[in-house]
Amino acid sequence: MAAGPGATSDACHAARAGGEEVERVKPFTPEKAKEIIMSLQQPAIFCNMVFDWPAQHWTAKYLSGVLHGKQIQFRMGMKSTDTVPQFETTCSYIDATVEEFLTWNCDHSSISGPFRDYDHSKFWAYADYKYFVSLFEDKTDIFQDVIWSDFGFPGRSGQESTLWIGSLGAHTPCHLDSYGCNLVFQVQGRKRWHLFPPEDTPFLYPTRIPYEESSVFSKINVVNPDLKRFPEFQKARRHVVTLSPGQVLFVPRHWWHYVESIDPVTVSINSWIELEEDHQARVEEAITRMLVCALKNAEDPHNTRAWLNPTEVEETSHEVNCRYLNGAVSAFFDHYRTSKVVENQALRTNGEYMKKEELNVYSLMEVEQTGSQNLPLGTVKQEAASPFGPDLVPVVPSSEEPPSERGSIFENDGKDFVGKDREHFGKLHCTKRQRRMSKSENAAVEQIASNSITAPSQTFVSTDDLLDCLVNPRVTKIVAQLLIQGRSL
Repeated sequence: MAAGPGATSDACHAARAGGEEVERVKPFTPEKAKEIIMSLQQPAIFCNMVFDWPAQHWTAKYLSGVLHGKQIQFRMGMKSTDTVPQFETTCSYIDATVEEFLTWNCDHSSISGPFRDYDHSKFWAYADYKYFVSLFEDKTDIFQDVIWSDFGFPGRSGQESTLWIGSLGAHTPCHLDSYGCNLVFQVQGRKRWHLFPPEDTPFLYPTRIPYEESSVFSKINVVNPDLKRFPEFQKARRHVVTLSPGQVLFVPRHWWHYVESIDPVTVSINSWIELEEDHQARVEEAITRMLVCALKNAEDPHNTRAWLNPTEVEETSHEVNCRYLNGAVSAFFDHYRTSKVVENQALRTNGEYMKKEELNVYSLMEVEQTGSQNLPLGTVKQEAASPFGPDLVPVVPSSEEPPSERGSIFENDGKDFVGKDREHFGKLHCTKRQRRMSKSENAAVEQIASNSITAPSQTFVSTDDLLDCLVNPRVTKIVAQLLIQGRSL
């Protein structure tokens, strides 16, 4: 029997002994699932974990009935093969119901209504970042249809989740999230995820324009890259997986991702899981916000749409941003004030520059690691058994061939997880991610040298050029550490 659009993928079905129906048991307890999530440093797909969630039936058609004609915002983008990313600032926006979206998407034409100006053969539509608390504000009982407690987060439900509804080709440009890690439940249709590890950040050419809090964008359209302009991208290690209904993708902290709908209708639900590192990251984001808003407002105070993502609705004045920064710093110290880690370790007071990149007074933060690639994470033993198997499939590096926007040469549906990969990921899953900053710095130098040869001579430095340096994630990290250190002396 074929699986319906909201049904669990056959690839994730547990085997049935002798063809007999047996009671389905989830492969991981909540405690074990959380242990995996908090230690895993590679993306992976959880299978057979959400087969009893009421939200597995949340197809777009079902949601159109639940929302009872409520209008939501859709982002309209072009189905093109341009080498320039389609950032939110370059897209159009319309307010429409899910029913109107389905009519336009299925009939491929619309002579009236909000989609009338958008030819289905040329445009895609995406209702993205729809927070449950706003979308279902008068139907809060529906929050319980999403049960993140099965992954070890008690009380976490739809209230802490976001909904995504898209048509074929709808996508988010390549970016990394500054905060937390990500759990993504695929409900209807399939999405293709292109992922890159944090260590490849220099090869992704990060930028904060357009500005969106907690999102660092790449200048590259990773499915159609301009390698003459961005030659270092060839060094990036692409991981690609097609996420099917009933599967849950785990995206570790700071993994870059480009996500595209590859079926006519897709529905996803995600939740960002908070991490200890987020407290410093919020200080970094506040610094970034101050710099971007100050410089861009000075350049053109009447045209924020050109550089400010539509998702940013808060005021961008310097006074507001100062309060935001002070709030982030205060929250940082409030969180750690009662921590025994802070009580037992004193900050340096003699002005000597810290040897480690991270504030090592807080052992919960990431620190520079220069030793073995298999250093243990906390008290987790290095030789712990690998959690991977039929119910937890690692996303492995993909082919190095040039990408194709609609092709499947990069796909990894979890079917190629065998021998060698099992051994490789068994060693890595419990290890602290290696920063390898020396290699990153070398990559940056190589990038500059390469650009000086291939790019035309330019003496004009734009505001964006300056901002790309000032708010580079590596720079804001150092600024945040110095600011926190100075406030605590």
